Amino acid sequence: MSLAPSATLGSDARSPAFYKNIPPSMAPHIRAVGTRSARERPCPCRIEVTLLHLSTVTASSTAKALWGDAFVPAAPGPLRCRCRAGNGGAVGRGGGVGGCQHRQPRGAAPPGPACSASSGRCPPGPGSQMAARRARDSRAGFRRPEADLGPAVPQGLLRAARKSGQLNLAGRGLGEVPQHVWRINLDTPEEAYQNLSFGAADRWWEQTDLTKLILASNKLQSLSEDVKLLPALTVLDVHDNQLTSLPSALGQLENLQKLDVSHNKLRSIPEELTQLPHLKSLLLQHNELTHLPAGFGQLVNLEELDLSNNHLTDIPTSFALLINLVRLNLACNQLKSLPADISAMKSLRQLDCSKNYLETVPSKIVTMASLEQLYLRKNKLRSLPEFSSCKLLKELHAGENQIETLNAENLKHLNSLSVLELRDNKIKSVPDEITLLQKLERLDLANNDISRLPYTLGNLSQLKFLALEGNPLRTIRRDLLQKGTQELLKYLRSKIQDEPSPTGEPPVTAMTLPSESRINMHAVTSLKLLEYSEKQAAVIPDEMFDAVRSHPVATANFSKNQLSEVPPRIVELKDSVCDVNLGFNRISSISLELCVLHKLTHLDIRNNFLTSLPEEMEALARLQIINLSFNRFKVFPSVLYRMGALETILLSNNQVGSIDPLQLKNMDKLGTLDLQNNDLLQVPPELGNCETLRTLLLEGNPFRTPRAAILAKGTAAVLEYLRSRIPA
Repeated sequence: MSLAPSATLGSDARSPAFYKNIPPSMAPHIRAVGTRSARERPCPCRIEVTLLHLSTVTASSTAKALWGDAFVPAAPGPLRCRCRAGNGGAVGRGGGVGGCQHRQPRGAAPPGPACSASSGRCPPGPGSQMAARRARDSRAGFRRPEADLGPAVPQGLLRAARKSGQLNLAGRGLGEVPQHVWRINLDTPEEAYQNLSFGAADRWWEQTDLTKLILASNKLQSLSEDVKLLPALTVLDVHDNQLTSLPSALGQLENLQKLDVSHNKLRSIPEELTQLPHLKSLLLQHNELTHLPAGFGQLVNLEELDLSNNHLTDIPTSFALLINLVRLNLACNQLKSLPADISAMKSLRQLDCSKNYLETVPSKIVTMASLEQLYLRKNKLRSLPEFSSCKLLKELHAGENQIETLNAENLKHLNSLSVLELRDNKIKSVPDEITLLQKLERLDLANNDISRLPYTLGNLSQLKFLALEGNPLRTIRRDLLQKGTQELLKYLRSKIQDEPSPTGEPPVTAMTLPSESRINMHAVTSLKLLEYSEKQAAVIPDEMFDAVRSHPVATANFSKNQLSEVPPRIVELKDSVCDVNLGFNRISSISLELCVLHKLTHLDIRNNFLTSLPEEMEALARLQIINLSFNRFKVFPSVLYRMGALETILLSNNQVGSIDPLQLKNMDKLGTLDLQNNDLLQVPPELGNCETLRTLLLEGNPFRTPRAAILAKGTAAVLEYLRSRIPA
């Protein structure tokens, strides 16, 4: 071994930059051991670098090439400490011990209480006590400051982050971000204090700048301005915290490409955020935003913007400058209109404006040639625009509006449309031009005022789903509707060549309205159907029940009236009726007469004023399907847990706050449970044990987990996730 040159390098010897200068081939030859010798005056800013197995000449030239002027060859004779005077021995900034700058010969006596050039003894300077302690420690320059009690984040995570450039601190209950996270690429790593060998397998000095930081699902109320100390960040994820504001320093993260601050309590966005030149994805959903910066259009590279579930009443006109935007989500706000300039977003493929207060859609929206998905559900629209240029539009969702007419001009240019959803409107007829939509796969026209369908609808060869329930159809029997889409299309095709009725009147069928035939005895005798719907009646006339005394009926439809109670005479149908529809009335309680219909298998009481169900309903031992959607339930009706034959429970759009997973598990026939749009604050993990469930719908509730991404994967994924959360 050849002990050769040493270098006086100060704090630089402990920085990653110093070690990055060393070629990998030289690492086995280098060793750093702190100060040169116990015989010399110790100095915490000096280290000795020993080159192994090299000649003196080779070692000297190598060290000079690596460290330049910082290299001082080891040689006999007086040495000089290069510390700055009066610096109190501060390590890491070139400080010396007490500010001494005097020469000392090798082998001089240790420092004493006085200092002179001849004696080599130095008086203590500022901070001399700490400096003296470090002077007695040959590795003092490599020690952690005593005041640093260690990070709150495991060193293993930080060590891995320095190598990968990614740090995930999600779900750690952090109330604030530890300072050493912001300074991860600035401060000396923890392992530097423990491993001084250049040849170590863990080459801690080879750092990667942090590019991805995940702080999701913590308890953060604010972010420090020190976020600017991570200029290489490309992804910052702070969703699911308690942030009320964002630091202006975010505007200095010039490399940031994705920022997720969703599910917080943000009330505003700093103007500096609009200065991020490379931002592509900005997620701001589920906050409390009431307005946006006027300069939002400066984010010209933005491709994804989610502003759903806020309190926005308008959007800046500068949105028109977002020409690279591909996905824009404005759902669940308070928008009354959209700026016409939104049509300038020539790259936009998906636009979601559901659950706002839109009464019209800008006519220029039809010029958005790249648009593929348009969501306009749950607004106040009375008509649709003419989509003359939306050649690529594949999905149009406009259900739950007030649309009264569907014209040929609305449809004839939509050659690529595969999904058309117009349920829960006031549409009275379907134009024959709907047959131009040859790529249509799903057509939802449920709960409108449609009385007839064009027979040519049967020529839509790609159609896989057709929903027509809740319409006063006069030419199609109800039992035919229940046979499924393909049977219905087959029937419509068979009628295309039929001649119209000589009288010009449609034939009387099972769906003929009572106003056109006082009592449809054909329906009663042949189809076993008793119908008195859409009459706005407060009571069901007695003659309706009188007519069926000697003719047992299996189905009773009293929907879409003004009934305030279950018709008392319905008890007369107890020995035959299997299907009762009392939907869209004003019923506030269930009478005992309904509880004796012991053959009942299907009960529809949606869109009423119910808040509870009587315990006597347990007697409905054959009931398989119950629809309680759009009522006023605040708790899950307990009697349902005891109705073992139930296969489907539809309880969406109520105010249910909790469910009992243990009792649901005992319902071994339950396959469908719809709890959408309720007030569930949490989903019990034990619900995952309900393995009979094939359809579980939970969207639209205020719980935070499972996340929307998991819900979107379907029932099996949700149940698996819930099971994984069950405590061991």
